[in-house]
Parts: sequence; structure tokens; C-alpha cells
Amino acid sequence: MHSRQALPALTVSAIGVVFGDIGTSPLYAMKEIFNGHHPIPVTPENIFGILSLIFWSIMVLVSIKYVAVIMRADNKGEGGSLALLALVTERAKNAGMTWVITLLGIFAAALFYGDSMITPAISVLSAVEGLEIVTPALKPYVLPITLTVLTALFFIQKRGTGTVGLLFGPIMIVWFAILGVLGGIEVARNPGVLAALNPMYAINFVGAHTGLAFLALGSVVLAVTGGEALYTDMGHFGPFPIRLAWFGFVMPTLVLNYFGQGALLLNEPGAITSPFFHLGPDWALVPLVILATVATVIASQAVISGAFSVARQAIQMGFLPRMLIVHTSGKAKGQIYVPFTNWTLYLAVIALVIGFKNSSNLAAAYGIAVTGTMLIDTILVAFVMLLMWRWHWATVAVVAGSLLMVDLAFFSANALKIPEGGWFPIAMGLVSFTVLTTWRLGRRLVGDEMAKQSIPMDAFLDSIFDVHRVNGTAVFMTSSKEGVPAALLHNLKHNQVLHERVVLVTVQTTDTPYVNELDRMYLHKMRKGFVRLIIRYGFMEDPDIPRALERCKRFGESFDLMETTFYLSRETIVPKLSRNILPLRARLFALMTKNATSATEFFKIPPDRVVELGTQLVI
Repeated sequence: MHSRQALPALTVSAIGVVFGDIGTSPLYAMKEIFNGHHPIPVTPENIFGILSLIFWSIMVLVSIKYVAVIMRADNKGEGGSLALLALVTERAKNAGMTWVITLLGIFAAALFYGDSMITPAISVLSAVEGLEIVTPALKPYVLPITLTVLTALFFIQKRGTGTVGLLFGPIMIVWFAILGVLGGIEVARNPGVLAALNPMYAINFVGAHTGLAFLALGSVVLAVTGGEALYTDMGHFGPFPIRLAWFGFVMPTLVLNYFGQGALLLNEPGAITSPFFHLGPDWALVPLVILATVATVIASQAVISGAFSVARQAIQMGFLPRMLIVHTSGKAKGQIYVPFTNWTLYLAVIALVIGFKNSSNLAAAYGIAVTGTMLIDTILVAFVMLLMWRWHWATVAVVAGSLLMVDLAFFSANALKIPEGGWFPIAMGLVSFTVLTTWRLGRRLVGDEMAKQSIPMDAFLDSIFDVHRVNGTAVFMTSSKEGVPAALLHNLKHNQVLHERVVLVTVQTTDTPYVNELDRMYLHKMRKGFVRLIIRYGFMEDPDIPRALERCKRFGESFDLMETTFYLSRETIVPKLSRNILPLRARLFALMTKNATSATEFFKIPPDRVVELGTQLVI
């Protein structure tokens, strides 16, 4: 629980990080609805219907679904698809639904990567396109400026965003304030537009123009993209600051801006070329473009940071191989940099900007990943309602069923955009899904193969009565908490000696984000100087083996690193025809294993105290 003194700072920070994506949607949402690939005629009836649809979409999908319902399903304070997956998995074992739930959670995480590629591209591009409103002569410079801004954004990631992050909140407060002021001025000129708050306008629009309304939903969803970030970023700020910021400031300014754009279109239908930038006076156009660009950079930064966080969760939960994770702040443990993720996103974002060329084309690719993620979140939270909250099945059917119908409507409307660009996030999602599931399956097969080659601990201890023992401690890292590690058997076979103390260390990742220090370690002393140590970490924590060994003093065991040798097993995967895994996936797994960050670096083991022993495994 956050203190009252910290609440203002947390709320300001949340405005800067959590709401960047949804906060920059006014740049392109209305423009795309009325002037995109499936344009809606700019008539008063349609404007009122669309405004009502936007308002109630925001209310149902963001305010009710995420803020009121899903944010209650936190995993020890953490949110996001993988945190939700970890929360549900244990409870689903008894219900026999683990496999279905796991696949849904993995696919939601995979879709997030597709979304995180499109968000920086469409946000920054739509802001820089404001230069075309200043003068059409600047149109040739839109793409180069966009590419320059995005390149700079990805290149500064390795330096950390802590210092810049302090400015995010105040800048986004200014941004949302201007959204509200610009929209409010136009609404004051035509207050009748507020009648669109009545849901009957949306209902009548859908009833009178069903086909048109269905097409419109594919663009209306642009107004709620980023709503899922409220849940994903919950662990950084806590639910209350996010709810306070949303209801007290962000949502009112967003609604005012959309209604202001609607009021403008009622008076000037020609402003549809860029209703957001036409809201401001001519003298403010250039400053507005600059501020919009800064706001979209901040929104992109939040998505990139989210991708780093999801990558770390995926590594810890066994969905990705070990990767280099750099901590860019000594104070804030959430500030990390994952080079592989950063440069993969950068190449994809640049390819999107060059390939799609303008924000309207990118809008066709946007939405499918977001609506897919929202759909899966609803299904997962339905399991939470049943298995954890113990709601009656009828209540779950009404609440989750209603939300699911809305999600399906938006997802179906966006599915029409697959040929126009929606294929890209789906393709990226499928690639990510294949990678995540291949690694998980490969590690399970490796574990099975290692178990076959292992021998029981008791039988091994009975057989080493005449082995020569040398001074010092040997630490053998092993993924299994049973049997004898392959590295130990290889060492004994080749060197014919054992250390006087042998510690078998297994690192386990729990289904919670953090582990209490009292529950972190389990130590079992066996015969003949053998010790088994199990170290548990949450999926938001980074393993640190030397630090864990220091804390073994409470068990009566102390370690001098200068007298300790760490033995690691480096597996070489040999793919073969198998019923358990397809040949292509086996080769992909072998490639991922080969390129994984070394265990020495990942577990923070001193490199001069490590001995690696090779093991060849056929899967």
C-alpha cells in the first residue's frame, strides 16, 4: 500500500507512463473513422452516433472492464497477461484447463509484441504529419523526421530513462490539459454535441446503419488502444493512483477532445483531413505539432519499457532463453534495458514506417493486436472470477459474457482489416507465439532427457566411498531438484575427484512477482558433504547466486567465493526426427539455446570461478 504522501507523485508518474498510448489516440482516431480506409460520411447524424460509440467504448472497455474489474485481478500487485497467466495457472490445474489457459496467456503476450511494434510507428508518424497542415511543402520531410525521432528514441534506451522519466508526468499533464482545453473551447461553441453522451445515439446509429457501424468499430477501437496498459503497468504505481488519474483527469480531457473534434466537424466538415490539429488556432499549430511529437515519444517509451518488462517475465517463467538484462538505475528496480528486444522492435518499427508510409495505412494494421489481447484478458479474468473470486457461474456468465460480446464485436470488425495491414501484428504474434512455445516445449524435452540420464541421489552417494576428496566447495547448477546433475557425473568421470563440500543449486521461478526473503531458500544437508539448495525467485526478480549463497549463514553454511568453484553444464542440442517436436522447431530451439546468454552472466556468477562442462542432448 502506497502512503498518502507518495500518492501525488505516483499519480503524476502514472499519467506520464500509463496513459501515453491512449492519450495520443485523439491524433488519429476521429480522422481514421471519417477519412480512413472505410470512411463514414461526415453528417450530423453520423457524428453524433460515432461520438456516442467512442464515449461508451471508453466507458465499457476501459472504465468498467479494466479499471473496475480486471485491475482487481492483480498478482501480488503485478498486472499484464503473463502475470494473469501465472495467477490462474495453479488454480486451473485441478480443473484440467491448464493447457488452454497457458496457450491463451502466451498468445496474449505474443500479440503484445505486435502491438508494441505498431504503437511507436503510428503515434510518432501521426504527430509529425501535423507538419502537412502547417504547409503541404513540408510533406516530403514527414518520413525522414519520423525515422530520425524513432531512431533517437531507440538509441537512448541503453542509457536508461530515469532522468527523462521525471519529465514524462509533467509533460503529459500539459498534453492532457491542452487536449481538454482545445476540445472544451469547441464544445462551448456548440454545446449541443454533448447530447451524444446519451447511448441511444450509438444504439440508433448501429440500428440504422448496421454495416457502416460494424466497419466503424474497426476505427473506433483506436480510441481505446492503450487501455490494456492500465492493467499491464499496475505493478509500477498501484491501482489507486491509476484509477485516480483516469477518472479525475485523463478520461475527462480525452472525452472533451473527442467531443470538441465532433463539434468542429459539425461546423466545418472539411476539417476531417486532420480534426485534431484543426482544433487549435493557426498560430499554435507548430507548437502543437512539437508537443504532439513529444507526447508520442513518451507513449512509445512506455510501450518499449513494457516490452522489456514482458521479456524479463517471459525469461523468468521459462518462455524465452536467457537474455542480457541491463539495469539502468541503481534505485528503481523496474528500469531495465533488454538489448535484443530493443533492436528487434527498432527494426520492426522502422520497417513499418517505411512500408506503410502514413498513419492512415498504419491504422489498418492497428487494432487487431489490441482487440485480440483484450479478448484474451476477458477469458482469463473469467477463470479468475470462477476459480479465485468464487463468483457464481451465472454472475460470471453475465459479467464476462457481456464484456466478451463487446470484445468479439471489436475483434471481428478489426479482422476485416487483415488484408490491409492487420496481417502484420498477427504475423508478428504468430512468430512470437512460436518462439515462446518452442522454448517452453524444448526445455521440457531437455528436462525429460536429462532425467533419463540422471541417477538417484541415494544410489550415487552409496557408490562414492572410495572417491578422492579435495579441499573447497563445488557448486553444481542444475535445473532439477532431484537426481545427480550431468555436470557432476562428467566431472567425476574425467577428474576422478570430488570437493569436500558439494552444493547442488536449483533456481526456481514462482508464479508470484516477488518472493519473501524467508521463503526464498530451502537447504537440505545430505550425507558425505552433499547439500541441496533450492533458491526461489519471483518472475519480476533477477537471480543472483552469490548473494543467495551469502544468505545461507542462517542455515549454518558459509561460502568463501575464492574457495568455491561453480560447475555449469552447457547443453548442445542435436535435433532429430521425433514425434515430440517438429524438426523445424527442434532446429529453432537448438539455435535459441546456442545464442542464449551464458548462465554465468545471467546468474551473476564470478566468471573466474566457473568451469563449464559440455553435454550433448538429442531431442
